[in-house]
Amino acid sequence: MAATISKTGKSGPKHSKYAFLIVLSGIIFTGVPGAMIYSCAGIFFTPVSEYFHTSKAAVAGYFSALNITMMIALPIAGKLMSRFDLRKVLTCCALLTGLGCLSISFMSAVWQFYIAGVVMGIGLPALLYLAVPAMINAWFKVKVGFLTGLCMAFTGIGGVIFNQLGTILIRTGQDGWRKGYLVFGIIILVVTLPFTIFIVRSDPAEKGLAPYGADQMVEIGEPEPEVRGVTASKAMRTPAFLALAGFCGIITMNQTVYQFLPSYAYSFKATAPQIATLTGLIASCCMAGQAIGKVFLGAANDKSIIGGMGMGIGCGLLGVVLMAVFPTAAPVLLLGSFAFGFAYAFPSVQTPLLVRAVFGSKDYTNIYSRVQMVGVLASAFAALFWGTIVDMHNGYTIMFILSAVCMVLTFILGAWSLGQRTKLQSLME
Repeated sequence: MAATISKTGKSGPKHSKYAFLIVLSGIIFTGVPGAMIYSCAGIFFTPVSEYFHTSKAAVAGYFSALNITMMIALPIAGKLMSRFDLRKVLTCCALLTGLGCLSISFMSAVWQFYIAGVVMGIGLPALLYLAVPAMINAWFKVKVGFLTGLCMAFTGIGGVIFNQLGTILIRTGQDGWRKGYLVFGIIILVVTLPFTIFIVRSDPAEKGLAPYGADQMVEIGEPEPEVRGVTASKAMRTPAFLALAGFCGIITMNQTVYQFLPSYAYSFKATAPQIATLTGLIASCCMAGQAIGKVFLGAANDKSIIGGMGMGIGCGLLGVVLMAVFPTAAPVLLLGSFAFGFAYAFPSVQTPLLVRAVFGSKDYTNIYSRVQMVGVLASAFAALFWGTIVDMHNGYTIMFILSAVCMVLTFILGAWSLGQRTKLQSLME
């Protein structure tokens, strides 16, 4: 390693500062392109459908095209990130995402949105799903869970900020949605590209540095751990991989329950009109829970992965119980939504940390990208599944019961996959 670490465990200022520029890069990737494209899509569906005199489903279809493309692109992005300079890969991804978003402002027909969805679906998965865990794992030996959660929290924080900005732009006129996509695309390019070009590095050694926290290991007499792990080709043939893929798919399905919380509150308009007015507030409480939850879940995982899983699933179960049993008690309903936000945060924090814990770091990006494929596939049809459920008699009750089942299942799958680590030692290189 090019950097020299003293026996006192102290390193130069450049060592400590640059690693946190990597953290800032992760925050930018999730909080700008990630939040703008993924967390703000819904604000455009109604104005665009009204402008083109078509259904919201036709407009929202481009978002499904984006998700399907992301599913296909994830393993390809994972391979590219493990083989080529991370700066070049993420710069290309930022260009595709920003230009795809910007191009929508000039489109004259809804079918053209689908082309933009495919373009953004190629660029977005590396920025939204893969960059943060890959960079944090490479640059940090301590607080990996906390920093991963902190970066991922900005999908929610960015969503709160940019949903407001986008709404203001949309309200400027009948075609205000064009201005919204234009400004979003420009912001993505102007804010993200400086980080992908000038800051991002695949490995601290490229800057002549040691990973942050390696000096602490020297201070307490521990050698820096060897980078070991199972290759993607071997991992995909193990039961643990199937368990983690199921874990990711099921918990992502459960995450989509959030989309139906406002309509759940509105369903009480006849019996409890005061609850029906809380549609926006119940969504905001859940978003606050997921932003805070990502940070707390990350910190909990640094101490115990099982403990982190227990926190996320426990809060999620508490949330659905409170919302299902006390729907007309506004404070309890909102508390339940906030608690469910921890379950909403669960997939983006827990999945990458579980993959690393089970299969090691050697081929981490390739393995994680394949596991995440299942989650993206699940998100592509989850809304349709839950929409069908809530349209049934007592549909919301069934939704909450199934949500609880999903969370219990994911805890079992995650705990079982962790238990396979000893058996996987023989496959590690």
